[in-house]
Amino acid sequence: MVTMITAPAPQNGDNSNAQGHCSRCGKIWTLMQRQGVCRWCGKLSHCQTSTTKPRHVKSSSRRKPKQADSNGNGYHELPEPYLTFYNVALPFANSVPDREDLLHTIIANLADANRSNGHKPDNLSWMYRIASFTKAQYWREHYKRTNGLTCGNCSKAQRRKCKEDWLYGDCPKLVKVESLHKPIIDSQGNLTELGELIADDKALDIDAWLDARTFLLGAPERLLSIGEKLQDGEALTHGERTYLWKWRKQEQKNLV
Repeated sequence: MVTMITAPAPQNGDNSNAQGHCSRCGKIWTLMQRQGVCRWCGKLSHCQTSTTKPRHVKSSSRRKPKQADSNGNGYHELPEPYLTFYNVALPFANSVPDREDLLHTIIANLADANRSNGHKPDNLSWMYRIASFTKAQYWREHYKRTNGLTCGNCSKAQRRKCKEDWLYGDCPKLVKVESLHKPIIDSQGNLTELGELIADDKALDIDAWLDARTFLLGAPERLLSIGEKLQDGEALTHGERTYLWKWRKQEQKNLV
């Protein structure tokens, strides 16, 4: 859209006044000089004629029209009865982290129930019951996935105690799932991953292996033969048991 204001010609034929408009406010130029203080805006400006480059005003018709609020999912365009299913499921799905997943699940469950039984009442009570049950099932699965168990793993007495004392936020059997890549500060102050600090049962303890090897090199032959009999599952005599007991006592004193 282009706006341009041009001063009309004087009625008496006097063309002594400058023809055009104010460069500041755009109103008709009324001074005889082409530069001065405009009587309309009171600012120092000059006269602009029709040959001056006009001002361009952005037309409102070029602006991008606003889109209707549809929560960004397009479900408002669904045909019936799916639009009703969406309107019922939306309040239940808004308060969970996996909003879109629960919304899809509730709509699918309502569609399955609607196809399987055509003798439902005209009101929406049965839809709200299904949506509420689906949301409760979602939270049970979410709790099991994040904590490793649900209330169904406990006895009736334990569930009754949790209900009376409201222990749901501090579950007695809670198993907290941690990532093996979780950053941990070790005993030496170094930052490492949790998985690096877990002991491997199949790993060889070098220090213990060297100590045992050194002990076997200096152990008496009788003690080594007793060890071989124990490894083979053979019974020891009374003298061998006494000899082994003395060695154990001696090693215990050395450790202390």
